[in-house]
Amino acid sequence: MTPSVLIIVPVYNEIQLVRDLVEHLIWIESLGIDCLVVDGGSSDGTPLLLEKMNYRVVYSQKGRACQMNTGALNAKQQLLLFLHADTRLTKDAIQDLLALNTNQDIWGRFDVCVNGEGVIFKIISYFINLRSRLTGIATGDQGIFVSTRLFHAIQGFPEQPLMEDIELSSLLMKVCRPICLRSQVFTSARRWLDNGIFKTILLMWTLRFLYWVKVDVKSIAGWYK
Repeated sequence: MTPSVLIIVPVYNEIQLVRDLVEHLIWIESLGIDCLVVDGGSSDGTPLLLEKMNYRVVYSQKGRACQMNTGALNAKQQLLLFLHADTRLTKDAIQDLLALNTNQDIWGRFDVCVNGEGVIFKIISYFINLRSRLTGIATGDQGIFVSTRLFHAIQGFPEQPLMEDIELSSLLMKVCRPICLRSQVFTSARRWLDNGIFKTILLMWTLRFLYWVKVDVKSIAGWYK
């Protein structure tokens, strides 16, 4: 039996992405999947443009974890998928998602492809996916899915300013290993292009190490900004 799915997309000041995002979500909905956008108090007109395009918006306090929890709060669907505003699902990814057995508690992610020109982005994508398979830790760019029952059982995303995806994965790992689907999602390379590829790689590994050695997450979030 095909599971019912709700895709939750947190947004904050993403007006440049809104039109493309809405087109993508409308395409997903045409395949029988529900989608929900949760705005965290954007000041750039993001929710106004969404409403102008006749796309329903739910409002939440700022913070990706809080926004995703708000979106999942009253979900009646069997499966939740948390999708970043600049990440795009492929048809293969959706087919694999709809083929999952939700009669038991499950969670997982897709293989991510960083959508940039050059071999370097293929290498980055490869190591993100390899690291995830080895550690069982999923990142938001990979599109994290989890059965609704399990998500509520662990009380959702820890509401912290950064690394909420890593913390969620750690909580879920105590229940079961993730399903690492090989179907791809494509995510924007804007972070690497805006800040420099190698600088971004170094920064992300540094922040992950600091989080691993229990440095206060609020301090880490300050360095990330």
